[in-house]
Amino acid sequence: MREKVLQADDVEIKFSLRGKILTAVRGASIDLYQGETLAIVGESGCGKSVFVKSFLGVLDKNGWVSRGRILLDGVDISKYKTEKEWLRIRGKKIAMVFQDPMTSLNPVKTVGEQIREVISWHFGTDKESSRRETIELLRQVGIDNAEIRYKQYPHEFSGGMRQRVVIASAIACRPKILICDEPTTALDVTVQAQILDLIKRLQKDLDMSVIYITHDLGVVANVADRVAVMYAGQIIEYGLSREIFRNPQHPYTQALLASLPQLGVRGRELESIKGSPPNLYKEIKGDAFAPRNPYAMKIDYELEPPFFKVTDTHYAKTWLLHEKARAYAREISQQRAKRAGAPPEALEDPTRNEVLVSVRNLTVNFKLGRREFSAVKDVSFDIHRGETFSLVGESGSGKTTVGKAIMKICHTSAGDIFYKGKKINRRLSNRELTEFRRQVQMIFQDPMASLNERAKVDYIISEGLYNFKLFKNEEERRRKVAEAMHSVGLLDEYATRFPHEFSGGQRQRIGIARSLVVEPELIIADEPISALDVSIRAQVLNLLNELKKEKGLTYLFIAHDLSVVRYISDRIAVMYKGRIVELAGSDELFARPLHPYTRALLQAVPVPDPDVEREKQVIVYDPRLHDYSVDKPYWAEVAPGHYVWANRQEVANYKALLDA
Repeated sequence: MREKVLQADDVEIKFSLRGKILTAVRGASIDLYQGETLAIVGESGCGKSVFVKSFLGVLDKNGWVSRGRILLDGVDISKYKTEKEWLRIRGKKIAMVFQDPMTSLNPVKTVGEQIREVISWHFGTDKESSRRETIELLRQVGIDNAEIRYKQYPHEFSGGMRQRVVIASAIACRPKILICDEPTTALDVTVQAQILDLIKRLQKDLDMSVIYITHDLGVVANVADRVAVMYAGQIIEYGLSREIFRNPQHPYTQALLASLPQLGVRGRELESIKGSPPNLYKEIKGDAFAPRNPYAMKIDYELEPPFFKVTDTHYAKTWLLHEKARAYAREISQQRAKRAGAPPEALEDPTRNEVLVSVRNLTVNFKLGRREFSAVKDVSFDIHRGETFSLVGESGSGKTTVGKAIMKICHTSAGDIFYKGKKINRRLSNRELTEFRRQVQMIFQDPMASLNERAKVDYIISEGLYNFKLFKNEEERRRKVAEAMHSVGLLDEYATRFPHEFSGGQRQRIGIARSLVVEPELIIADEPISALDVSIRAQVLNLLNELKKEKGLTYLFIAHDLSVVRYISDRIAVMYKGRIVELAGSDELFARPLHPYTRALLQAVPVPDPDVEREKQVIVYDPRLHDYSVDKPYWAEVAPGHYVWANRQEVANYKALLDA
């Protein structure tokens, strides 16, 4: 039996906000064992970050542990009151890696000095010894040229490298427990895979226990030994990773797994969790998930369920495990299996339709000081009416720049962009530009930053109507706003509210309604779901597909998450450093990826299956694989509709691979 290093029993955490008491954590309990990785998963606002912050005494000044105990080395640390007591724990015993590496680092100090200070402060080491130790730590977390990088500032590092620096700082004091709060959310899938691999290696080398906080179940499958699922401030199910993924028992856990795009089938609606989490200012009666559970029983609304034992290591807090509910639980299971086995809707081939957008040899250059660099290089593709065409690639690959060039938000250096056969990357008259802007709309990545926080929803959605003068009177304007809101599932009463009063998914729906109200033909969706929880992602993806069918919309979908892209796209173009390296139909690209970069991207996508994730080897794409010194690359069609950027030798190899 492994040693228990941390024990949290029946922890309740409250906050005093604007004269009201909010119960953020409602009696949560976990055990953490030596050398294990425990993942705490759940939607935003479920209390997972607040729960683990109480282990470090870094709750907001308005928050406190009102009940329960947190035992570390036999001492109840929840009773600590002073900063001096907490400083004995932070860094040396428990350390934390936060979600955004940029806000975790001091922008005016070199990264080396920031880590060195941690070592000197905790151990009293002299400056030179701690400097040497810092350089060794930077090497340990995979940062090359550590001596040079020591003297650089955070802004000189990429997102993945900054996260490595934060990890180096966290492990500087060799803590027994490392808490990772969404450590890979802001990173590309390939960088994410490397960071997860790094944390696993460090955990083994330093014999640490790790707590992961995440809403990404693919990440959980990769890293976790045990999983605790959290909802509305409570742990509602916990067990070994395999048990949670193969045999989830709580309706919320089942719904979370079912809503993953990786498990979706094109032509069939994704399962999504309707409604919103409960208001934690109010007392919750019964099972907190009952109002969102289509299979809820009468008892779920009346009595809070206890934990029921599934196996010696697997427990779930649901009345469905009561012996009197066994027949009903079997019936639900049969209904789910029947729905999952239903044939998907037949999909049309949109490439038979007319070409709506045509991009030819597009190049976009930017100046950085005296230097000029190409953000987009010689890119060509067509988007057909009624199609979802996706651009995929890591940050900095140029995909958003292509979208902005089509929107006429940024200049083009060379090449042509045609919309409905007319060239648009030229000087347009005011009338032409107004009409183009009405027909081509954009949905932005961050639903909060893209909405005017001082305006009510009614005005936000009406902006396009005002700008393009698309209504005759106030009655018609209100009718059009109401129609746009209904089409994205928003209630009429929301029109008088402000953006901060909505969840992330609801805010993204407002952004979509704002685009739809002017009746566009093409929507450029720039990472529209990357900031959303997995359950809300499913709602938004279903909505986009539904609107496409109802209104005959065409999408240019920009993303870095290939699992999402596979579910929603008709065709996919993969971008690397400003150039499209592969383009094919969605099913074709996933079944037969050819370019090494595409294969690396696909391999890095987290799969919600612990067995698959444990066997996975991280592939890092190296452009030096290609020898283009003599045999130059070109845009080649290696199979009908399947294009690759390759030289003659590579084209021959790819064709042989497809024929095999």
